[in-house]
Amino acid sequence: MSMNVWVVDDDDSVRWVLEEALRQAEMNPTVFASGEAFFSALLQDRPDVLVTDIRMPDISGLDLMAKLSRSHPDIPVIVITAHSDLDSAVAAYQGGAFEYLPKPFDLDEAVELVNRAARQHGESVRQTSGGRVFPSLIGQAPAMQEVFRAIGRLSRSSMTVLITGESGTGKELIARALHEHSPRSGKPFVALNTSAIAPELLESELFGHEKGAFTGANERRIGRFEQADGGTLFLDEIGDMSAAAQTRLLRVLAEGEFYRVGGQTSIRVDVRVIAATHQDLEAASKSGHFREDLFHRLNVMNIHAPPLRERREDIPLLLQFYLDKAAEELSVSAKSLSPEALELLCNHDWPGNVREVVNVCRRMTVLAAGQEIVLEDVPLSAASVGAEDVDWVRALDRWAQLQLANGSQKPLLEQALPLFEGTLIKSALRAARGRRQDAAKLLGWGRNTLTRKLKELSDE
Repeated sequence: MSMNVWVVDDDDSVRWVLEEALRQAEMNPTVFASGEAFFSALLQDRPDVLVTDIRMPDISGLDLMAKLSRSHPDIPVIVITAHSDLDSAVAAYQGGAFEYLPKPFDLDEAVELVNRAARQHGESVRQTSGGRVFPSLIGQAPAMQEVFRAIGRLSRSSMTVLITGESGTGKELIARALHEHSPRSGKPFVALNTSAIAPELLESELFGHEKGAFTGANERRIGRFEQADGGTLFLDEIGDMSAAAQTRLLRVLAEGEFYRVGGQTSIRVDVRVIAATHQDLEAASKSGHFREDLFHRLNVMNIHAPPLRERREDIPLLLQFYLDKAAEELSVSAKSLSPEALELLCNHDWPGNVREVVNVCRRMTVLAAGQEIVLEDVPLSAASVGAEDVDWVRALDRWAQLQLANGSQKPLLEQALPLFEGTLIKSALRAARGRRQDAAKLLGWGRNTLTRKLKELSDE
């Protein structure tokens, strides 16, 4: 018996392509252009799976799900949305969606989602809506969509989460989003970078201390665990924690209680722990540099924060967002990027990830003379491009093919070498401010070689 799949979307083209794809997958699709038509049909029949747009003229996909959950809470819903941001993802899951699919979507992926929804029929989690907006956690790249999905799936949970990723990828933003979209959102969010605290002081920072516990402990101190009671404690760079602190942290996670440094009375707390690291904790645990039992306690759920080079399509969005934010911080008008500056920045490798974007946007906002940021305003550190991004090799290849196709009689190297060397020499002299000795070092030549090359080029 074929599966009944209903599609609600006011876009004719979306309805058509989905109907054809589902039919080719041997399903039985029925399409509706409005929520009203869908609910009228629901009086007579019901689908096995529903696919709905999130924004329609007569009813939003979220309102449709809310209404459907009251009458048919077991129908799995797949939400299609052109608004592929964190709030759309969380709102879709909290509204009861089985899954959400950002436009433009792959038809094979859409069909597979329908199949999966049917297999897990009735297992979708019904959640309540709510939560703050986190506009700085943005991205349309598939890697970021996975992050949004994970936050959505965990939005009613207090589960321990380990966030992994390179420095500057926004791990604390993800942790804050997990907290704000959780049942603990009304309670404290306390963040601590464990690598920024000296090892001998970290236990006091985490668990607090009693007056007189050690030299300089002139009064009782409440630690981060007590401060976060009922809420979330975010421990960044957890891989740098000392062995002694790891042992105490493991005990708190296992038993939910601890002693202040120098204290005799146990303290019970209800804290959700979210940890983050740029290190490979699994490898560190196997090599003995990190407690394996603590790793498994922390790694209940794992979210990977992707580096910016793996989500290049998000670079223009991030640049514009942080240029606007820098302008707001400095109380000036927001500046825009010229096409050339934008292209240069999009080709940059961004080894510092989003943190580097923030700093570059602040510098460009301060240094750019006009309202438009041009090439000369881009910091040198951001003007460098990775080898994989440089297209001059492809251009050279096209030039060589063109010369050969036109039957050029002059040898290729004889034509290309003077141009190639001349370009590099000019760049080196410009960087060395005309000092030939320094320019020669930049080129990897001796000064005499540079002098000879300059004479050869001037004679041509």
